[in-house]
Parts: sequence; C-alpha cells; structure tokens
Amino acid sequence: MDVVNIKHPFLTVDAVILCDNDSIILIKRKNSPYKGFWALPGGFVEYGETVESAVLREVTEETGLSVDLNEISGVYSDPNRDPRGHVITICFTAAKTGGNLKADTDAMEVHCLKLDDIFKLNLAFDHKKIIIDALNHLDLI
Repeated sequence: MDVVNIKHPFLTVDAVILCDNDSIILIKRKNSPYKGFWALPGGFVEYGETVESAVLREVTEETGLSVDLNEISGVYSDPNRDPRGHVITICFTAAKTGGNLKADTDAMEVHCLKLDDIFKLNLAFDHKKIIIDALNHLDLI
C-alpha cells in the first residue's frame, strides 16, 4: 500500500492554562488563518514528536512559559474546524511552573484574560467551545 497518496488529517495540540479560577492565557495570532484573533496557545505536532512534547514546546514558543500538563480535556475532530483542512486537535489543561509571559513565534500578544472578557471575544477556530469544555471538565463553570 502506498501511504504517500493517502489523505489524512493533520494533528495539533492546544493548552488551557489557568492563571487563576477566572482567567486563562490566550495569544493573539500573528499568522493566517485568524490573524489578529485571540486563541489558545498551541500548534502542529511535528513528525516523531509526542502530543505531550508538542504542547509543551508550543506553549513555551508562544508564551515564554513552562507548564505542567494536567490532563486531556478534549479531542476536536470536526473536519471543518480549521480553514486549512481537516485538522484534529488534542487539548490539555496545564498549570504554569515557570518563565515570564512573553509573546513569541506565532503570537503577536499574550495575556492572561478574564473569562468574562474572553467570552465576549470572537476567538479563532473552535476555541470558545474548547475553553468551555475544559472549564466544565475542571468544574469551574
């Protein structure tokens, strides 16, 4: 079987990082799609990388923070969730362990935003649903 010609989805990871019980860390995207929109820190899993390593790398690259992963809060596989094509994401909840909040790589800005403010924003992708699911999973809403 020739696997080169088989279509398959791409894999990404995202992190819901609590600042406290009523705020989380979001980045403002530097690149398309959704350039200028707020989003969870995350990105594509590289070939040969575990999803856990990928989310730790992406969080550090985009926010300047080190985190400990808590658990998977959801897997999102709607083929239409990303305008670039079929992209599946695995979302982790995480807690800050070090570093200083600083936008880098794919992020124009990074901030710890209050949930009340976040829910008023138009977020990238399906990140509002992912955040709500994670907060429900953590029994915070």
